[in-house]
Amino acid sequence: MSTDYAYDEEGYLWPFFVFTLTLIITVPLTFLLVKRSRDPAASFTRIQTNFKHAHVDTIDSLRKQEKRKDRKLWLIIGVATGWAIMGYMLYLIQTTEAPVHKLWNPYDILNIPESATEKQIKSTYRKLSLRLHPDKAKIDPSKNETLEDLNSRYVEISKAYQALTDEDVRNNYIQYGNPDGKQGYSINIALPKVIVSDGNGKYVVLLYSVLFGVLLPYLVGSWWYGTLRRSKEGVLMESANRMFREYKDTIDEGGVVTAASTGKEYEELFKGDKADSGLAKLESRILAEGELSPLAGGLSVKDKEKLEDLESGPQRKALALLWAYLGRVELDDADLNKAKFAVAPIAHSLNKAFNAIALAYMNTGPLLASYYASQLLIQALPPKSSPLLQLPYFTPAVVKAVEGDSRVHTSIQGFMDRPDAKRRSLVVGKKLLTEEQYRDAVGVAKQLPFLRVAKAYFKVTGERFIIPSSLVTLVVKGRFVPPGSETVPEINPTDLEDVDPAEDDLDAISGRKTTKLVGKDEKTGKPIYESVEAELIAAPLAAAPYFARDHSPRWHVFLTDSKQGRVAVPPFTFAQFDRPIFEADGKTPTFAMQTLKAQFQAPPQAGHYTFVMHVVCDSYVGFDTKMEVTLIVEEASKAAEMEVEDEISEPEEDSIAGIMNAAKGGEPKKRKQPKPKEEEEDSDEESGTDDEDDDDTSATNTDTEAED
Repeated sequence: MSTDYAYDEEGYLWPFFVFTLTLIITVPLTFLLVKRSRDPAASFTRIQTNFKHAHVDTIDSLRKQEKRKDRKLWLIIGVATGWAIMGYMLYLIQTTEAPVHKLWNPYDILNIPESATEKQIKSTYRKLSLRLHPDKAKIDPSKNETLEDLNSRYVEISKAYQALTDEDVRNNYIQYGNPDGKQGYSINIALPKVIVSDGNGKYVVLLYSVLFGVLLPYLVGSWWYGTLRRSKEGVLMESANRMFREYKDTIDEGGVVTAASTGKEYEELFKGDKADSGLAKLESRILAEGELSPLAGGLSVKDKEKLEDLESGPQRKALALLWAYLGRVELDDADLNKAKFAVAPIAHSLNKAFNAIALAYMNTGPLLASYYASQLLIQALPPKSSPLLQLPYFTPAVVKAVEGDSRVHTSIQGFMDRPDAKRRSLVVGKKLLTEEQYRDAVGVAKQLPFLRVAKAYFKVTGERFIIPSSLVTLVVKGRFVPPGSETVPEINPTDLEDVDPAEDDLDAISGRKTTKLVGKDEKTGKPIYESVEAELIAAPLAAAPYFARDHSPRWHVFLTDSKQGRVAVPPFTFAQFDRPIFEADGKTPTFAMQTLKAQFQAPPQAGHYTFVMHVVCDSYVGFDTKMEVTLIVEEASKAAEMEVEDEISEPEEDSIAGIMNAAKGGEPKKRKQPKPKEEEEDSDEESGTDDEDDDDTSATNTDTEAED
């Protein structure tokens, strides 16, 4: 038995091969193209407003340009070519007739039915052999017959006759389908024979050499070099190295902006003469006298000195444009204005790398400066400027009308807490806001997602006490209460609880499911929870009309040691939440209690540890929370003793054990009387100082309330 390899001489197999190979390559590329083409912001809600500034067309063009940049031209061409090739291969598969290989059948060869008797078989064979025998056969020129054809035909009828009469030959036919016994395999190679014949083999070798010796190493090398060129934050490693050299423990927001201007990415944006073009005009505008700050760009004296110390080049122009962007300085030049809005997203990306550098040092100041710089870049505000400038139509003149000569800026929450009549009297008027602009500004303020923390505490899942080196969960409870919200409902005490999932509910433990309050037990009155599929909901896209990117807000929760100025627990980032923030109309807040959780290892020694908890939003100025939280770590032995003491409790006076104890002369334990409802309620609806229920797993931990 042998194996016979044959090339696709008929040309019907190779389209299948090419189609399959092209399909394997084209489908992943198509998925990648569709993924890049899909606008991720389309699935997010937006804050509704009619505000449009003078450069809205420039911002829109930059956003579209960034989306087109994600869709690589080579990727589009590759996908189109792949689908075209697959379409042509399908056409060939449909139109090319496959050769029909008939099975060897002795009845067909002798031209007799399968029901023929032995006598009929012998008679038919005798007639055919007399006509086809080599000694008696006569060649018919009209049928283009040759002597070889007749001999081959005679051999075939002889085998057919033997297969039907000879026992051994018949067994071979029945078992193997051939009178000669077991045959070799025939394997067709899905390549046209012309490729490897007639001296074309060298071209195939050359093709394989190019594919595997040149193209494949080039692609792998390009991918590997690309991963080495960029950090995990997506910025060039050289840019990260430059910002690393700019890091200082005392750096502030202005210093972070200066550090972000050192990125190598700007060299691509300002090639050749572009670095110096319009630089003098640009600097004269940002260094002019400002309305709310000494300089129009919002620079401090230190920031101005850093700018002037730089040599002319991409960094100096990038830094000047960043200050023009933050100060919302009008440059009266289409190219400069476009460049002003183009540098902000680059600086924001570079700031992510600086954030990672600051986190590596674990110093509180630089980390907060990085988060604050992110807020300023997204909102186009200079450092230490009024948060009111985040509202649409609010100009320096309007802000001055609200704040007057006060040295303390008014927050959006503070402005919206004033009566509507008072607000109108301050901002509506000549050279200020119209009634329509005021209503739109107030409408935007009432859609901003301000996370108001209600309670924060520590716990260990399934345990009542925290012992050294245990896995601690920081639970932060809060509600999104937009500035100016009216009729805010009171907090339901059960919403502040964090119920541990069942030990066998792996989905709830892993976070794929969450607990939901479904009712109360009729006998005990305790709430009943069940596990439901976790459906995470994102906040609306940031209201950032000057930022040339769609940005989803993120909240960073971390703990610091205020005495040492160090980060104790690194930030945990939250971009999605377990409860809806707004109703279906996108404007009405739900005031649903949100739960944020961060896990870390407890200190190795027992004691009381006081931290400062920061909840920082990266998209809005003045929407942060800072509060003290205390972690109580008990000795393992002491915690065990306390558990035992809790289990062995005195019988209460109205229980059977209490009555029997009183009959023996013992003093039964008095049942704890519930406090009046008025004493239980806190005057501040967002306070987190209420004592938790005795059966709460976090009952031994210190509850904290947010600072005003």
